[in-house]
Amino acid sequence: MSYTLIIDDDPRICLVFTEVLKELDLEFETANSLAQARVFIENKEFDLILLDLELPDGNGLDLMPELNALPAPPEVIIITGTGNARGAELAFKYGAWDYVQKPFLLNEIILPITRALQYRGEKQAAICPVPLIRKNIIGESAPVQRCMKEVAKAAATDVSVLITGETGTGKELFARAIHENSPRAGRPLVAVDCGALPDTLVESTLFGHEKGAFTGADKKQEGLISRADKGTLMLDEVGDLPLPAQRSLLRTLQERTVRPVGSTLEHPVDIRLIAATNLDLEKRVEKNLFRKDLLYRIRAMKITLPPLRDRVEDIQEIAVKKIHELASRYQMPPKALSQDVLKALSAHPWPGNVRELINLLEYTLASAGLDPTIFPKHLPPEYRIAGLEFQNQQAPSINPTSIEPGQNLPSLTEFRSQAEKTYLKELITRVNGDRKAACRISGISQSRLYGLLSKHRLEGFGGSVGGSD
Repeated sequence: MSYTLIIDDDPRICLVFTEVLKELDLEFETANSLAQARVFIENKEFDLILLDLELPDGNGLDLMPELNALPAPPEVIIITGTGNARGAELAFKYGAWDYVQKPFLLNEIILPITRALQYRGEKQAAICPVPLIRKNIIGESAPVQRCMKEVAKAAATDVSVLITGETGTGKELFARAIHENSPRAGRPLVAVDCGALPDTLVESTLFGHEKGAFTGADKKQEGLISRADKGTLMLDEVGDLPLPAQRSLLRTLQERTVRPVGSTLEHPVDIRLIAATNLDLEKRVEKNLFRKDLLYRIRAMKITLPPLRDRVEDIQEIAVKKIHELASRYQMPPKALSQDVLKALSAHPWPGNVRELINLLEYTLASAGLDPTIFPKHLPPEYRIAGLEFQNQQAPSINPTSIEPGQNLPSLTEFRSQAEKTYLKELITRVNGDRKAACRISGISQSRLYGLLSKHRLEGFGGSVGGSD
């Protein structure tokens, strides 16, 4: 049995929907606001949601991130009376099944409903319980699970994939996961750091060269693209490729051939391309630093990796596993991590993401020496103070919204921390303990919110606000 949730504050539209759903023999519930909808969603799993955009307590699109974060996200059909291209674009960006404008004829809504439910049925029937190979990808948080679902989709096809994310989020690990779960798994995976290639050698490195093609080319050399034949080519930091190399790469992808520098002959090549970048390629296209046609070619699928600060719940598992691996590598006895260390790690913002965390763990392992347990004393000072607050008797408290002339100034770090804590207190008060509303208003994920509350020793959901200023 399929379950549908109608979210609309117009009684006439709700009546039309209920008649349609009864005719289709579907079970349904009706909500007239986002607040009512959230109550239904928390207590029941829906297959389809008919979502109005203009609701008494907000825009229907505000609900989309929460729906997408569910273990089994429902299909969503957007219903609106003020349709425009921007609204449709946002709806589809969030993964909506369809976008229907009011007023509409019955067949204009019946067809999307039946097709959405048919698609959902086929998708659920095709779910395969075979686990993915995910070497060194640690964590079971919702953001990681969503990325692994995209990895599974990418592995089942041969299309080009663009992996985006901040430095240190593990783009190459996810590229390897796609390769190792694909039919090309037994073939080579050739990884290239485009940012590390000198401009003068990019094309000869990627495409190869003939003897005498340029000064110093004293022998023929096979390019990295040819070495990836029948396998996968992973271009890390693809946004750093110079324009001439982009043009040659585009031709290779379109024609499935490679022409070495200095040669007039093209050789067939069969590669699957996975590109990765921490740059905004759309902006580079606008600045004429990246070819638009190449962007379309490499972005058949896109996977965006979350920063570590948005999956705080994974930090403990990463830290425990990596400390065990590092101790084994350096032939040291296993070490435990104290709860105080784990608390300090969870409070840190991690601008360098997982890579920064692993580098820190190597430092702490060396710092601990023969000690069987790692305590905060083994951390560098900047990591130890992340979760601490200080009573500064010399500098008076400052209102984060204004600084009076002549008033003593704290450090910028102290000012930011105080402003952050003030914001969180006000946020908790306004949402009255509703964590989803807090995430929606603040624009941050639930895991990030809990990380900040832990950092400032605040209890916002299920307890009173604690800590002292």
